[in-house]
Parts: sequence; C-alpha cells; structure tokens
Amino acid sequence: MAARLRQMIRLPDIVGWWEGLDRPLRRLPAIAAAALLALTVVACVWSVSAEETYGKQAQASNKKKLKSGARRDFDLYETIYRRVGNGESYYVVALDEQRHSRYPTKPFVTVRPPTLAWSSTILGLAGLRVIAALLWATTAMGLYFGLRGKVRSAEQIGIGLFSLAMGAVALIPKVGLSPEIMAGLFVSAALATYRRERWWPSLLLACCGLAIRELALAYFLLWGALAVSQARWREAAAVGAAVAVFAIGMYFHAQAVIAHQLPTDIVSDGWTAHQGLNLALHGIVLVSLLSALPGWLGPPLAVLPLLGWAALGGRLGLVATCWFAGILTAVALFARIDNFYWVALIFPIYGAGLALVPRALGDLVAALRSFRGRRPDAAASGSTGH
Repeated sequence: MAARLRQMIRLPDIVGWWEGLDRPLRRLPAIAAAALLALTVVACVWSVSAEETYGKQAQASNKKKLKSGARRDFDLYETIYRRVGNGESYYVVALDEQRHSRYPTKPFVTVRPPTLAWSSTILGLAGLRVIAALLWATTAMGLYFGLRGKVRSAEQIGIGLFSLAMGAVALIPKVGLSPEIMAGLFVSAALATYRRERWWPSLLLACCGLAIRELALAYFLLWGALAVSQARWREAAAVGAAVAVFAIGMYFHAQAVIAHQLPTDIVSDGWTAHQGLNLALHGIVLVSLLSALPGWLGPPLAVLPLLGWAALGGRLGLVATCWFAGILTAVALFARIDNFYWVALIFPIYGAGLALVPRALGDLVAALRSFRGRRPDAAASGSTGH
C-alpha cells in the first residue's frame, strides 16, 4: 500500500536510492573522486593553521567577555539549577541570573527551555551525569550492533571505540549543565539505535534531545522528509506529531520568558555572524577534547569524520552525513564566536566516522582506478567502422 501510494504521487525514495549505491564514494565519477580527495587534503592542511589562528582569537574574545563581568555558561546554569532546586520559579531565576551576568534575555530563545533545570531538581547533577554516560554507551553499542554484517569487523569495532573516544566529554562531572551536550547525546543515541522495523525508541530519545535544545529540530525535519520520501506514513506522522508538540511547548516557553522580560534587558546581537568553517572546526576541537592532542593532529582529525560518514551507505550513512553537514553549515553561517558549543549536537556519533576514513580513501582510489582502467567506448564495443 505504501509503495503504491508513493508511486501514485511520485515521491523519490532518497533513502532507497542511497542504499542502492552500497558504497557511495566508489560510484563517483573520476573527476568528482579526484576533487574530493584533493579537497580532503587541502582541508586537513588548512585546519592546522585555521585552528591555531581562530583558537587564539576565540580565547581573546572569551577573556574580554569575562573581564566585562560575564560569567562562564556552566557557572550561570549551575546557579540557576541551584535556585530552582530551592523552590524558586525557573523563569524568574533564569532571567534574573542572565540579566546580572550581562547575558541577553531578548529574544526569548536566548533563555534555554527549563527541561534540564527541572530535571536537576529530581536527579541532581550526579543523576544527569549517569544519564549522559548511559547515552554515550548506548550510542557506541547501537552503532556496533546496528552495523554488524554491513561493515568489516575492524570497522565495526573502530566505530564503537571512536564514538566513545570522541564523545568523552559526556563523562565530565557537570555535563548536565550543558544543554547542547545533553541534547547531542540524546540525538546521537537516537541515530545509532534507529531500526526500520522498530523506530519508536529512537523517536523517544530524539524527543528528549529536542526538549532540551530547540536546535535539534533540524534532525526532526530531516527525519520527517526522509520518512515521507519512503512513504513511511506512520513514522512521518509520529515525527510530525513530535514537532507539533514541540511547537506548542515553545509557544508557552516564549510567553513565560516575555512575561518576565524588562525594557532594559539586553537584546542579543543576533545570529548572522558568518564566522565560517573556522568556527565549526574550533567547536569540534574543543567539544571533542581534540585540543589535548598536538596542534598538527587534532584539527585534521576534526575534519576527517565527515568524509568517513559519507562513505557509509544505507540510511545511517545518509542521515548522519546530512545531519553533520547541516549543523556545521549552520554554525559557519549563523553562530557567533561564543556559540562554538552548537557543534556538541553532533557528538559523540560524529567521531565514529574516523573508523570509516580508510574505507572512504579506498573507495575514492577505486573510483579513480576504475576510470583509468576503462577502454574507449568504440574499442570496448568492438566497433571497426564501416
């Protein structure tokens, strides 16, 4: 029935097409494979100098911000959680603390949803840390078992290990103070545990991420579009319902924030900073703790996972590549220098792509070799003329 309906309205099955490619990079035309190889080399070389330069700029900007009286985000949120835990209203507390910390409270999206603050009153930061660790492990195990039989054993193990290593930020004691890291952990777990025949647990995990940070909405829009393209109507309807509930929740959140705003409150500078891929790279290095590695190694390792994910066929490879590319593009176009933490939304699953880099390079080389090994059309057809 679903296939007939898709045929009637002529929906392109994007996921089916991608799965049919099996190893997408191997199917590239030679010129595209050569261009992608060259672009990868250039990006890795560029990343070293770009991170060194931008890192110094970001550090100087952060020092200037703190010197002006602003607090670190973790300090701000910890104070908010503590006051909410003592029985005060979240919206009164959040706007009061942001106001006194020289943070904007306009527009309403500058104030985070109360999800984590309310959760902390029940679970505490220790409880949120346990949840973060469980999600971190769930992502690794979901990838390991979900890719069984679809990749080589070494890749399967590497994918699990790299997702753990690149997502180690999940283990910091106060991880519950970061809406972006917590939301990213939920979305990563949702992506890793998705199964075509049993998708609702993945949807529940993604909904938790969306409730924590509204930027996760992009993942739902991507998911919904792909579900529609496959005529998976129940799945598409469930995703749509989740977005509708989110929209209602955000409406009430906006009204609560607006009700507590003051005419003298600071207005955000906006999100049209156009910082470029330098900021996205800087964010990946900091969030994944690659900054602990030598400067010539960390930045290239921040670039390569995207290439690895592009080499993976199937729904997972398609959704992951689009999700990562979308977030990194959004950071490059819209984020300010102090919004680097937006990239936390793609962790820890983004790091698993490092295990697929050898596959990607091998497939690109194979695409070049297959082109070089072809005979001219006339010779291949055996034509001798007339």
